[in-house]
Amino acid sequence: MTKIAALIPMRHHSQRVPGKNYRPLAGKPLYQYIVETLLACSEIDRLVVDTDSPIIIEGLRGGYPQVTVLERPQRLRADEISMNEILAYDTGQVEADFYLQTHSTNPLLRPETISKAIRTFLEAYPTYDSLFSVTRVQTRLWDQLGRPINHNPAVLLQTQDLPPVYEENSCLYIFTRQNLLQRRNRLGERPLLFETQASEAWDIDEELDFAITEFLLQRHLEKS
Repeated sequence: MTKIAALIPMRHHSQRVPGKNYRPLAGKPLYQYIVETLLACSEIDRLVVDTDSPIIIEGLRGGYPQVTVLERPQRLRADEISMNEILAYDTGQVEADFYLQTHSTNPLLRPETISKAIRTFLEAYPTYDSLFSVTRVQTRLWDQLGRPINHNPAVLLQTQDLPPVYEENSCLYIFTRQNLLQRRNRLGERPLLFETQASEAWDIDEELDFAITEFLLQRHLEKS
């Protein structure tokens, strides 16, 4: 039987939004949203949080005993450490056939979307050897030299008729440890693009993202 482990890296320190991973968002700490979302996915066999935060460790051990806590080694705590190095460590501690990685900063991601991504990938494997989530973009894009990327300025198509391009939104990655170690990358040679709704893909990176996400969550809570 295929075993899938979900990995969530959570730093205690945050450069642009202080304490964001455990900061209250619409009534509870940010990290709790993604933890509860992943626990609701039956396809996931084990949920692992890699963190150096005493606040998060205490909260997980008290409120989510089914979550495995990996205390991040001191050598992997600096801001300049690559996420791929952290994942190489994590996958060495937790055995699985496939690893799904997401972030605490994606609180709007739904369990249904994650489950669909896992099923889609397993059905496509090994034709595709990894998966990452993307957001469809249909707008007029230009490069830094003022050259059109995805349109002909002489042909003014409506934006909905433009050929779509896709933004890597960092919501979801599915990969094997073998590919990660060989390529030093979550993406294999043949990655599958998995489109997610823009409404789920908000990533909290700045204070404005925090405010927008809180507004959207409050609206959802009021409707439910």
